[in-house]
Amino acid sequence: MKKIIIAIITLAALAACTTAQTGNTVASPDGSLKVTVDAVDGTLCYNVVKDNDTIISNSRLGFELMGGNILGVRTEVLDITRSKVNEDWETVWGEQRVIKDKHNGAIFHTAWLDVEVRVFDDGFGFRYIFPENLGNIAIRKELTEFRFTRDDHKAWWLPESVPYYESYGNHTAFNEIDCAHTPLTIEGADGRFYSIHEAAVLDFAKMNLVPEGKSTLKAALVPWSDGTAVYVSDTRVSPWRTMIVTDRTGGLIESRLMLNLNEPCKIEDTSWIKPGKYVGIWWILHKFLYTWYYAPLNPEGHGATTERTKRYIDFAAANNFSGVLVEGWNLGWNGDWMKNHNFSFTQAYPDYDFDEIMKYAAEKGVQMIIHNETAADTQNYFSQIDDAYALYQRYGMHYVKTGNVNLLMDGIEAHDGQYGVNKLHWIVEKAAEYQICIDEHEPCIPSGVCRTWPNLMTGEAIRGQEHDAWEVDGGNTPEHTTVAPFLRGLAGPMDFTFGTFDFSNPSNPQCRTRTTIAKQLAEYVVIYSPLQMANDDPSAYEGVKAFDFIRDVPADWEQTKVLDAVIGDYIVTARQERGGSDWFLGAITDENARELSVPLDFLGKGKWLAQIYSDAADASYENNPTAVDYNEREVSSKDALELKLATSGGTAIRFIKQ
Repeated sequence: MKKIIIAIITLAALAACTTAQTGNTVASPDGSLKVTVDAVDGTLCYNVVKDNDTIISNSRLGFELMGGNILGVRTEVLDITRSKVNEDWETVWGEQRVIKDKHNGAIFHTAWLDVEVRVFDDGFGFRYIFPENLGNIAIRKELTEFRFTRDDHKAWWLPESVPYYESYGNHTAFNEIDCAHTPLTIEGADGRFYSIHEAAVLDFAKMNLVPEGKSTLKAALVPWSDGTAVYVSDTRVSPWRTMIVTDRTGGLIESRLMLNLNEPCKIEDTSWIKPGKYVGIWWILHKFLYTWYYAPLNPEGHGATTERTKRYIDFAAANNFSGVLVEGWNLGWNGDWMKNHNFSFTQAYPDYDFDEIMKYAAEKGVQMIIHNETAADTQNYFSQIDDAYALYQRYGMHYVKTGNVNLLMDGIEAHDGQYGVNKLHWIVEKAAEYQICIDEHEPCIPSGVCRTWPNLMTGEAIRGQEHDAWEVDGGNTPEHTTVAPFLRGLAGPMDFTFGTFDFSNPSNPQCRTRTTIAKQLAEYVVIYSPLQMANDDPSAYEGVKAFDFIRDVPADWEQTKVLDAVIGDYIVTARQERGGSDWFLGAITDENARELSVPLDFLGKGKWLAQIYSDAADASYENNPTAVDYNEREVSSKDALELKLATSGGTAIRFIKQ
């Protein structure tokens, strides 16, 4: 892309924002949250007040351009365009079927940069608008700050240094944060909870956060390899910089602010976009029981065979699962596939009869989830994508799991820089042309674009359960899934891939899933994705009562309630089946056994049958992870259930209206 920089503003020393001015304020509909944008001593700033308490003070806005010119200094607010919205909209799939978009908004116009603000009862978002009179520009860095008024808050954050966002959440003071991904979640010393992220990351670089002192976080855009952060040409808006503000831990998860800040759905016919559960030839590969590649001298070692795939299809059909994932079916896995980039997305290995399998799956009413590992070589992928997607469409298949394993896209640019963002999103739009849904791995972290393009159904960007099969540290910690919903989960659906029932691991005996089976069940409710995997081999589920819960639990929801939670310790979540009356509850804990009392006042009137899957009295994630008790009891909304969770344990419950 050609760099075109228009000199607009004489380079000046950065003016400090020292005093807040009155006026220029946008208040939330309930009046509890107020955002003020103004130029203080000529420098564009914003302030945030919650319940008459200033929480963000005199925080910079603007950009430094390549060449040194600055947008946001020696300026003033010339005009304000105000707006108000109060409407409901329906999701194609999601944690909540009907979402209310109720906010007050304003666009603050300056000579060279506009700032649009929308304030909701549970948070706010703002974005930059680059007027046409700027022409094409190249941004060196963003100047946005989040300058908190207290210096004793604690933050949960993911380090930018770990590839693909596959790390644990750190819990530290602000001044101990390294460069951090968003969402970044704050346990406020004022009793509130905050989460900073962004919405609608399109044709722009992702925003990370770096600390300045004990109370300030500053935006840090992921740059191109030439040092430029963003080229602004056709797209004249930045992503929304968002912050959830809530008095409840659960309010972080229940907020729909990010989705509301994305554009409405652009796909006219969405009937082919359907949530569901799937199994797959995947976990047995990660446990190194079989290989992704086909070796002519050892074909028995290859995982993706016609016979084995049919067995998975039969299992899916018998248990009302909608899909089967197969990895390692296509040519290109032999040798150093991350380096050679020889993948074909239409040609199968000789022991995988693509035509026969696709027809067999269609006859059984099962969708194949077709794996396309690109090794982050978009040139190779784009050269085949139309032929591949047209082939899948001819068989009536609607799901592709992409992979982008390599630190740089096309060997040159970051996954979450402007280049990577555009390449990955281009796949989503191309897939929509062929009625294909995308499960995106090694992506840029989600930002609510799934509202606009709901065929972008789920993704990775998390240290998922695959790490339990081979990670040198032995697998995910018990705490991990009690943190993830309040960190990565606030960005969007997580393809975490739980469902382990067989805890043996002969190839890597030092590794295994560090939960009980009851916790594996509960995670289907706690960790959200419209595509949920039962990751184990079908033989692991045969004759096990606990599998009934995985078979019964939906992947699409009418409403969601977080009943109780302490980040890093435990979480209790209840969700109602979309279009139905059943409720499902999941409770999970960290390495500590825990007793919780859970009121059932979320249930409707009348009696309910509670089908309860809980840790047995002698269950333990270390010594007895498979011990599960099942019992049934009649309950009502006036009752409370006393739950006993084992170490890294859980409870999963289905409530059926009587």
